Amino acid sequence: MLIKEQVPTVVPALPNSFTGLMDLYETNYIQLKLLLGSIHALPAQQLSYVAGRLPVLVEVRERSTHTTTLFITYLFGTYTDYVQETRPDLLVRIYHDALQAEVISHRCRFDESTIRHQHLSVDSMLSCRWRMNRFLFKWIRYLRHQSYQFQLQD
Repeated sequence: MLIKEQVPTVVPALPNSFTGLMDLYETNYIQLKLLLGSIHALPAQQLSYVAGRLPVLVEVRERSTHTTTLFITYLFGTYTDYVQETRPDLLVRIYHDALQAEVISHRCRFDESTIRHQHLSVDSMLSCRWRMNRFLFKWIRYLRHQSYQFQLQD
């Protein structure tokens, strides 16, 4: 009698699921490494310029053995001598041991009517994290496609 061995099937993580979000964190880490190079060697502040495009600012806000927190944004025209407009103002925490990167600045605000109107079937915080981290994923890919680079300064 032959016994056929069952091979477990790998099921891809579903969008808006917790496991899918963890996959997105991992993908964002890889994308950031491709854009920034060595996270540990990043200077405290660095600008990247591409002709005809807005400059991108990366600031290291916090650095520890296991995490690095970055502020990433575009710099727009100066409105006053002391204030420069920035957007999208993302704070990103990089987990070196887990090889993940997560947006930690959330601008998602959900109330009961928004949840009912949009027919959200998932937890609102999970949905918010999905949206912010999916934005980071797309933005980093766009920056790489536009040839933004962050090099170590000698």
